[in-house]
Amino acid sequence: MTYQETLAWMFGRLPMFQRQGAPAYKKDLDNIKLFCEHLDHPENKFRSIHVAGTNGKGSTSHMLASILQEGGYTTGLYTSPHLKDFRERIKIDGLVPPEEYVVDFIKEHKDFLEANDLSFFELTVGMAFDYFAFAKVDVAVIEVGMGGRLDATNIITPLVSVITNIGKDHTQFLGETLREIAGEKAGIIKPKVPVVIGEKHPETQLVFIQKAVDNQCEISFASQMDFPEYESDLKGSYQKKNKKTVLATIDNLQAQGAFWITQENIENGLKNTIKNTGLMGRWQLLGEDPKIICDTGHNVDGLTYVMQQLEEENYDHLHMVIGVVADKDLAAILPMFPVNATYYFCKPDVPRGLDAQLLANAAKEHGLLGKVYDNVQEALASAKANATQEDFIFVGGSTFTVAEVV
Repeated sequence: MTYQETLAWMFGRLPMFQRQGAPAYKKDLDNIKLFCEHLDHPENKFRSIHVAGTNGKGSTSHMLASILQEGGYTTGLYTSPHLKDFRERIKIDGLVPPEEYVVDFIKEHKDFLEANDLSFFELTVGMAFDYFAFAKVDVAVIEVGMGGRLDATNIITPLVSVITNIGKDHTQFLGETLREIAGEKAGIIKPKVPVVIGEKHPETQLVFIQKAVDNQCEISFASQMDFPEYESDLKGSYQKKNKKTVLATIDNLQAQGAFWITQENIENGLKNTIKNTGLMGRWQLLGEDPKIICDTGHNVDGLTYVMQQLEEENYDHLHMVIGVVADKDLAAILPMFPVNATYYFCKPDVPRGLDAQLLANAAKEHGLLGKVYDNVQEALASAKANATQEDFIFVGGSTFTVAEVV
């Protein structure tokens, strides 16, 4: 098979949560354990850092990887979902695997994957672990897909576990309350493995503290720690919290004697995260005159930061290109969007995408007015045509909406 034929098989044959939703969700770790046994346990052949959280885990993972790269360590990075190319999920020092690696991996293990009904996510986790083990990386930063306790990444024993924050997302799987969701995220905490919690929250802190006590591991809350203010190429005021979490994690690794990281490594790592890792979609500048920004924030917590950032911008008029997925809690997120804006409603090109007219109808109930477009590109083109040089265009609502414009 060619690379494109291989991807077509993967997307068509394997259940994929990001595209299909609930039918692709697996409620145990049996498949990934079986797959890693089949692969001769690659997860045990490299050191790792495990990163979970409702928001910020992607940015945190990329900043950590960038700092470790600046320290001279060969660094694997596993994240999800991808925006443009499947291989974005699996990187070493910012570089994706060759297309031939993906083709050969699927060819070698295709019979096993079909026989055991693995999900798309389980496949990618196994592939990433195999690739990192093959390349003999010094360390790999592994981002949780969803939750933690039952996430396919949760078979590693990392040097440190990191939980960025807790918010309400994927409640049908993780629980309705912050305490319930925190319990699922806390599932990545391992015996005697230190854990860094990004934000100290009265509703969740005892969940983490109790889990740490049960596992006899050191726990620290990054939000309670003092660090110098470092510049980062990841823009958006919400990155301040993520940077604290990153710095607390680096401190922990240093205290363990696991790595030697200098202040210069930290400064350069944070300044060059995009360059070193290829991260896209976090308050990303797409154009000037008018200024065009996209951001993948899509739940209440993530959109809170995005809307705060929008308030800091100066413009004559705001144009909002918005598309969401069908299982999104519109009643929770739509009141967060500004009324004084022109909206361009669209449907991201995935099966889970919500019909743009349904989105527009729901938005109208909250005073958000605009037109409906057949696709994201058409919506953005219309926004550009209507905007003056002094206006501001925002693209978001879903990772998949952003994926179509970056």
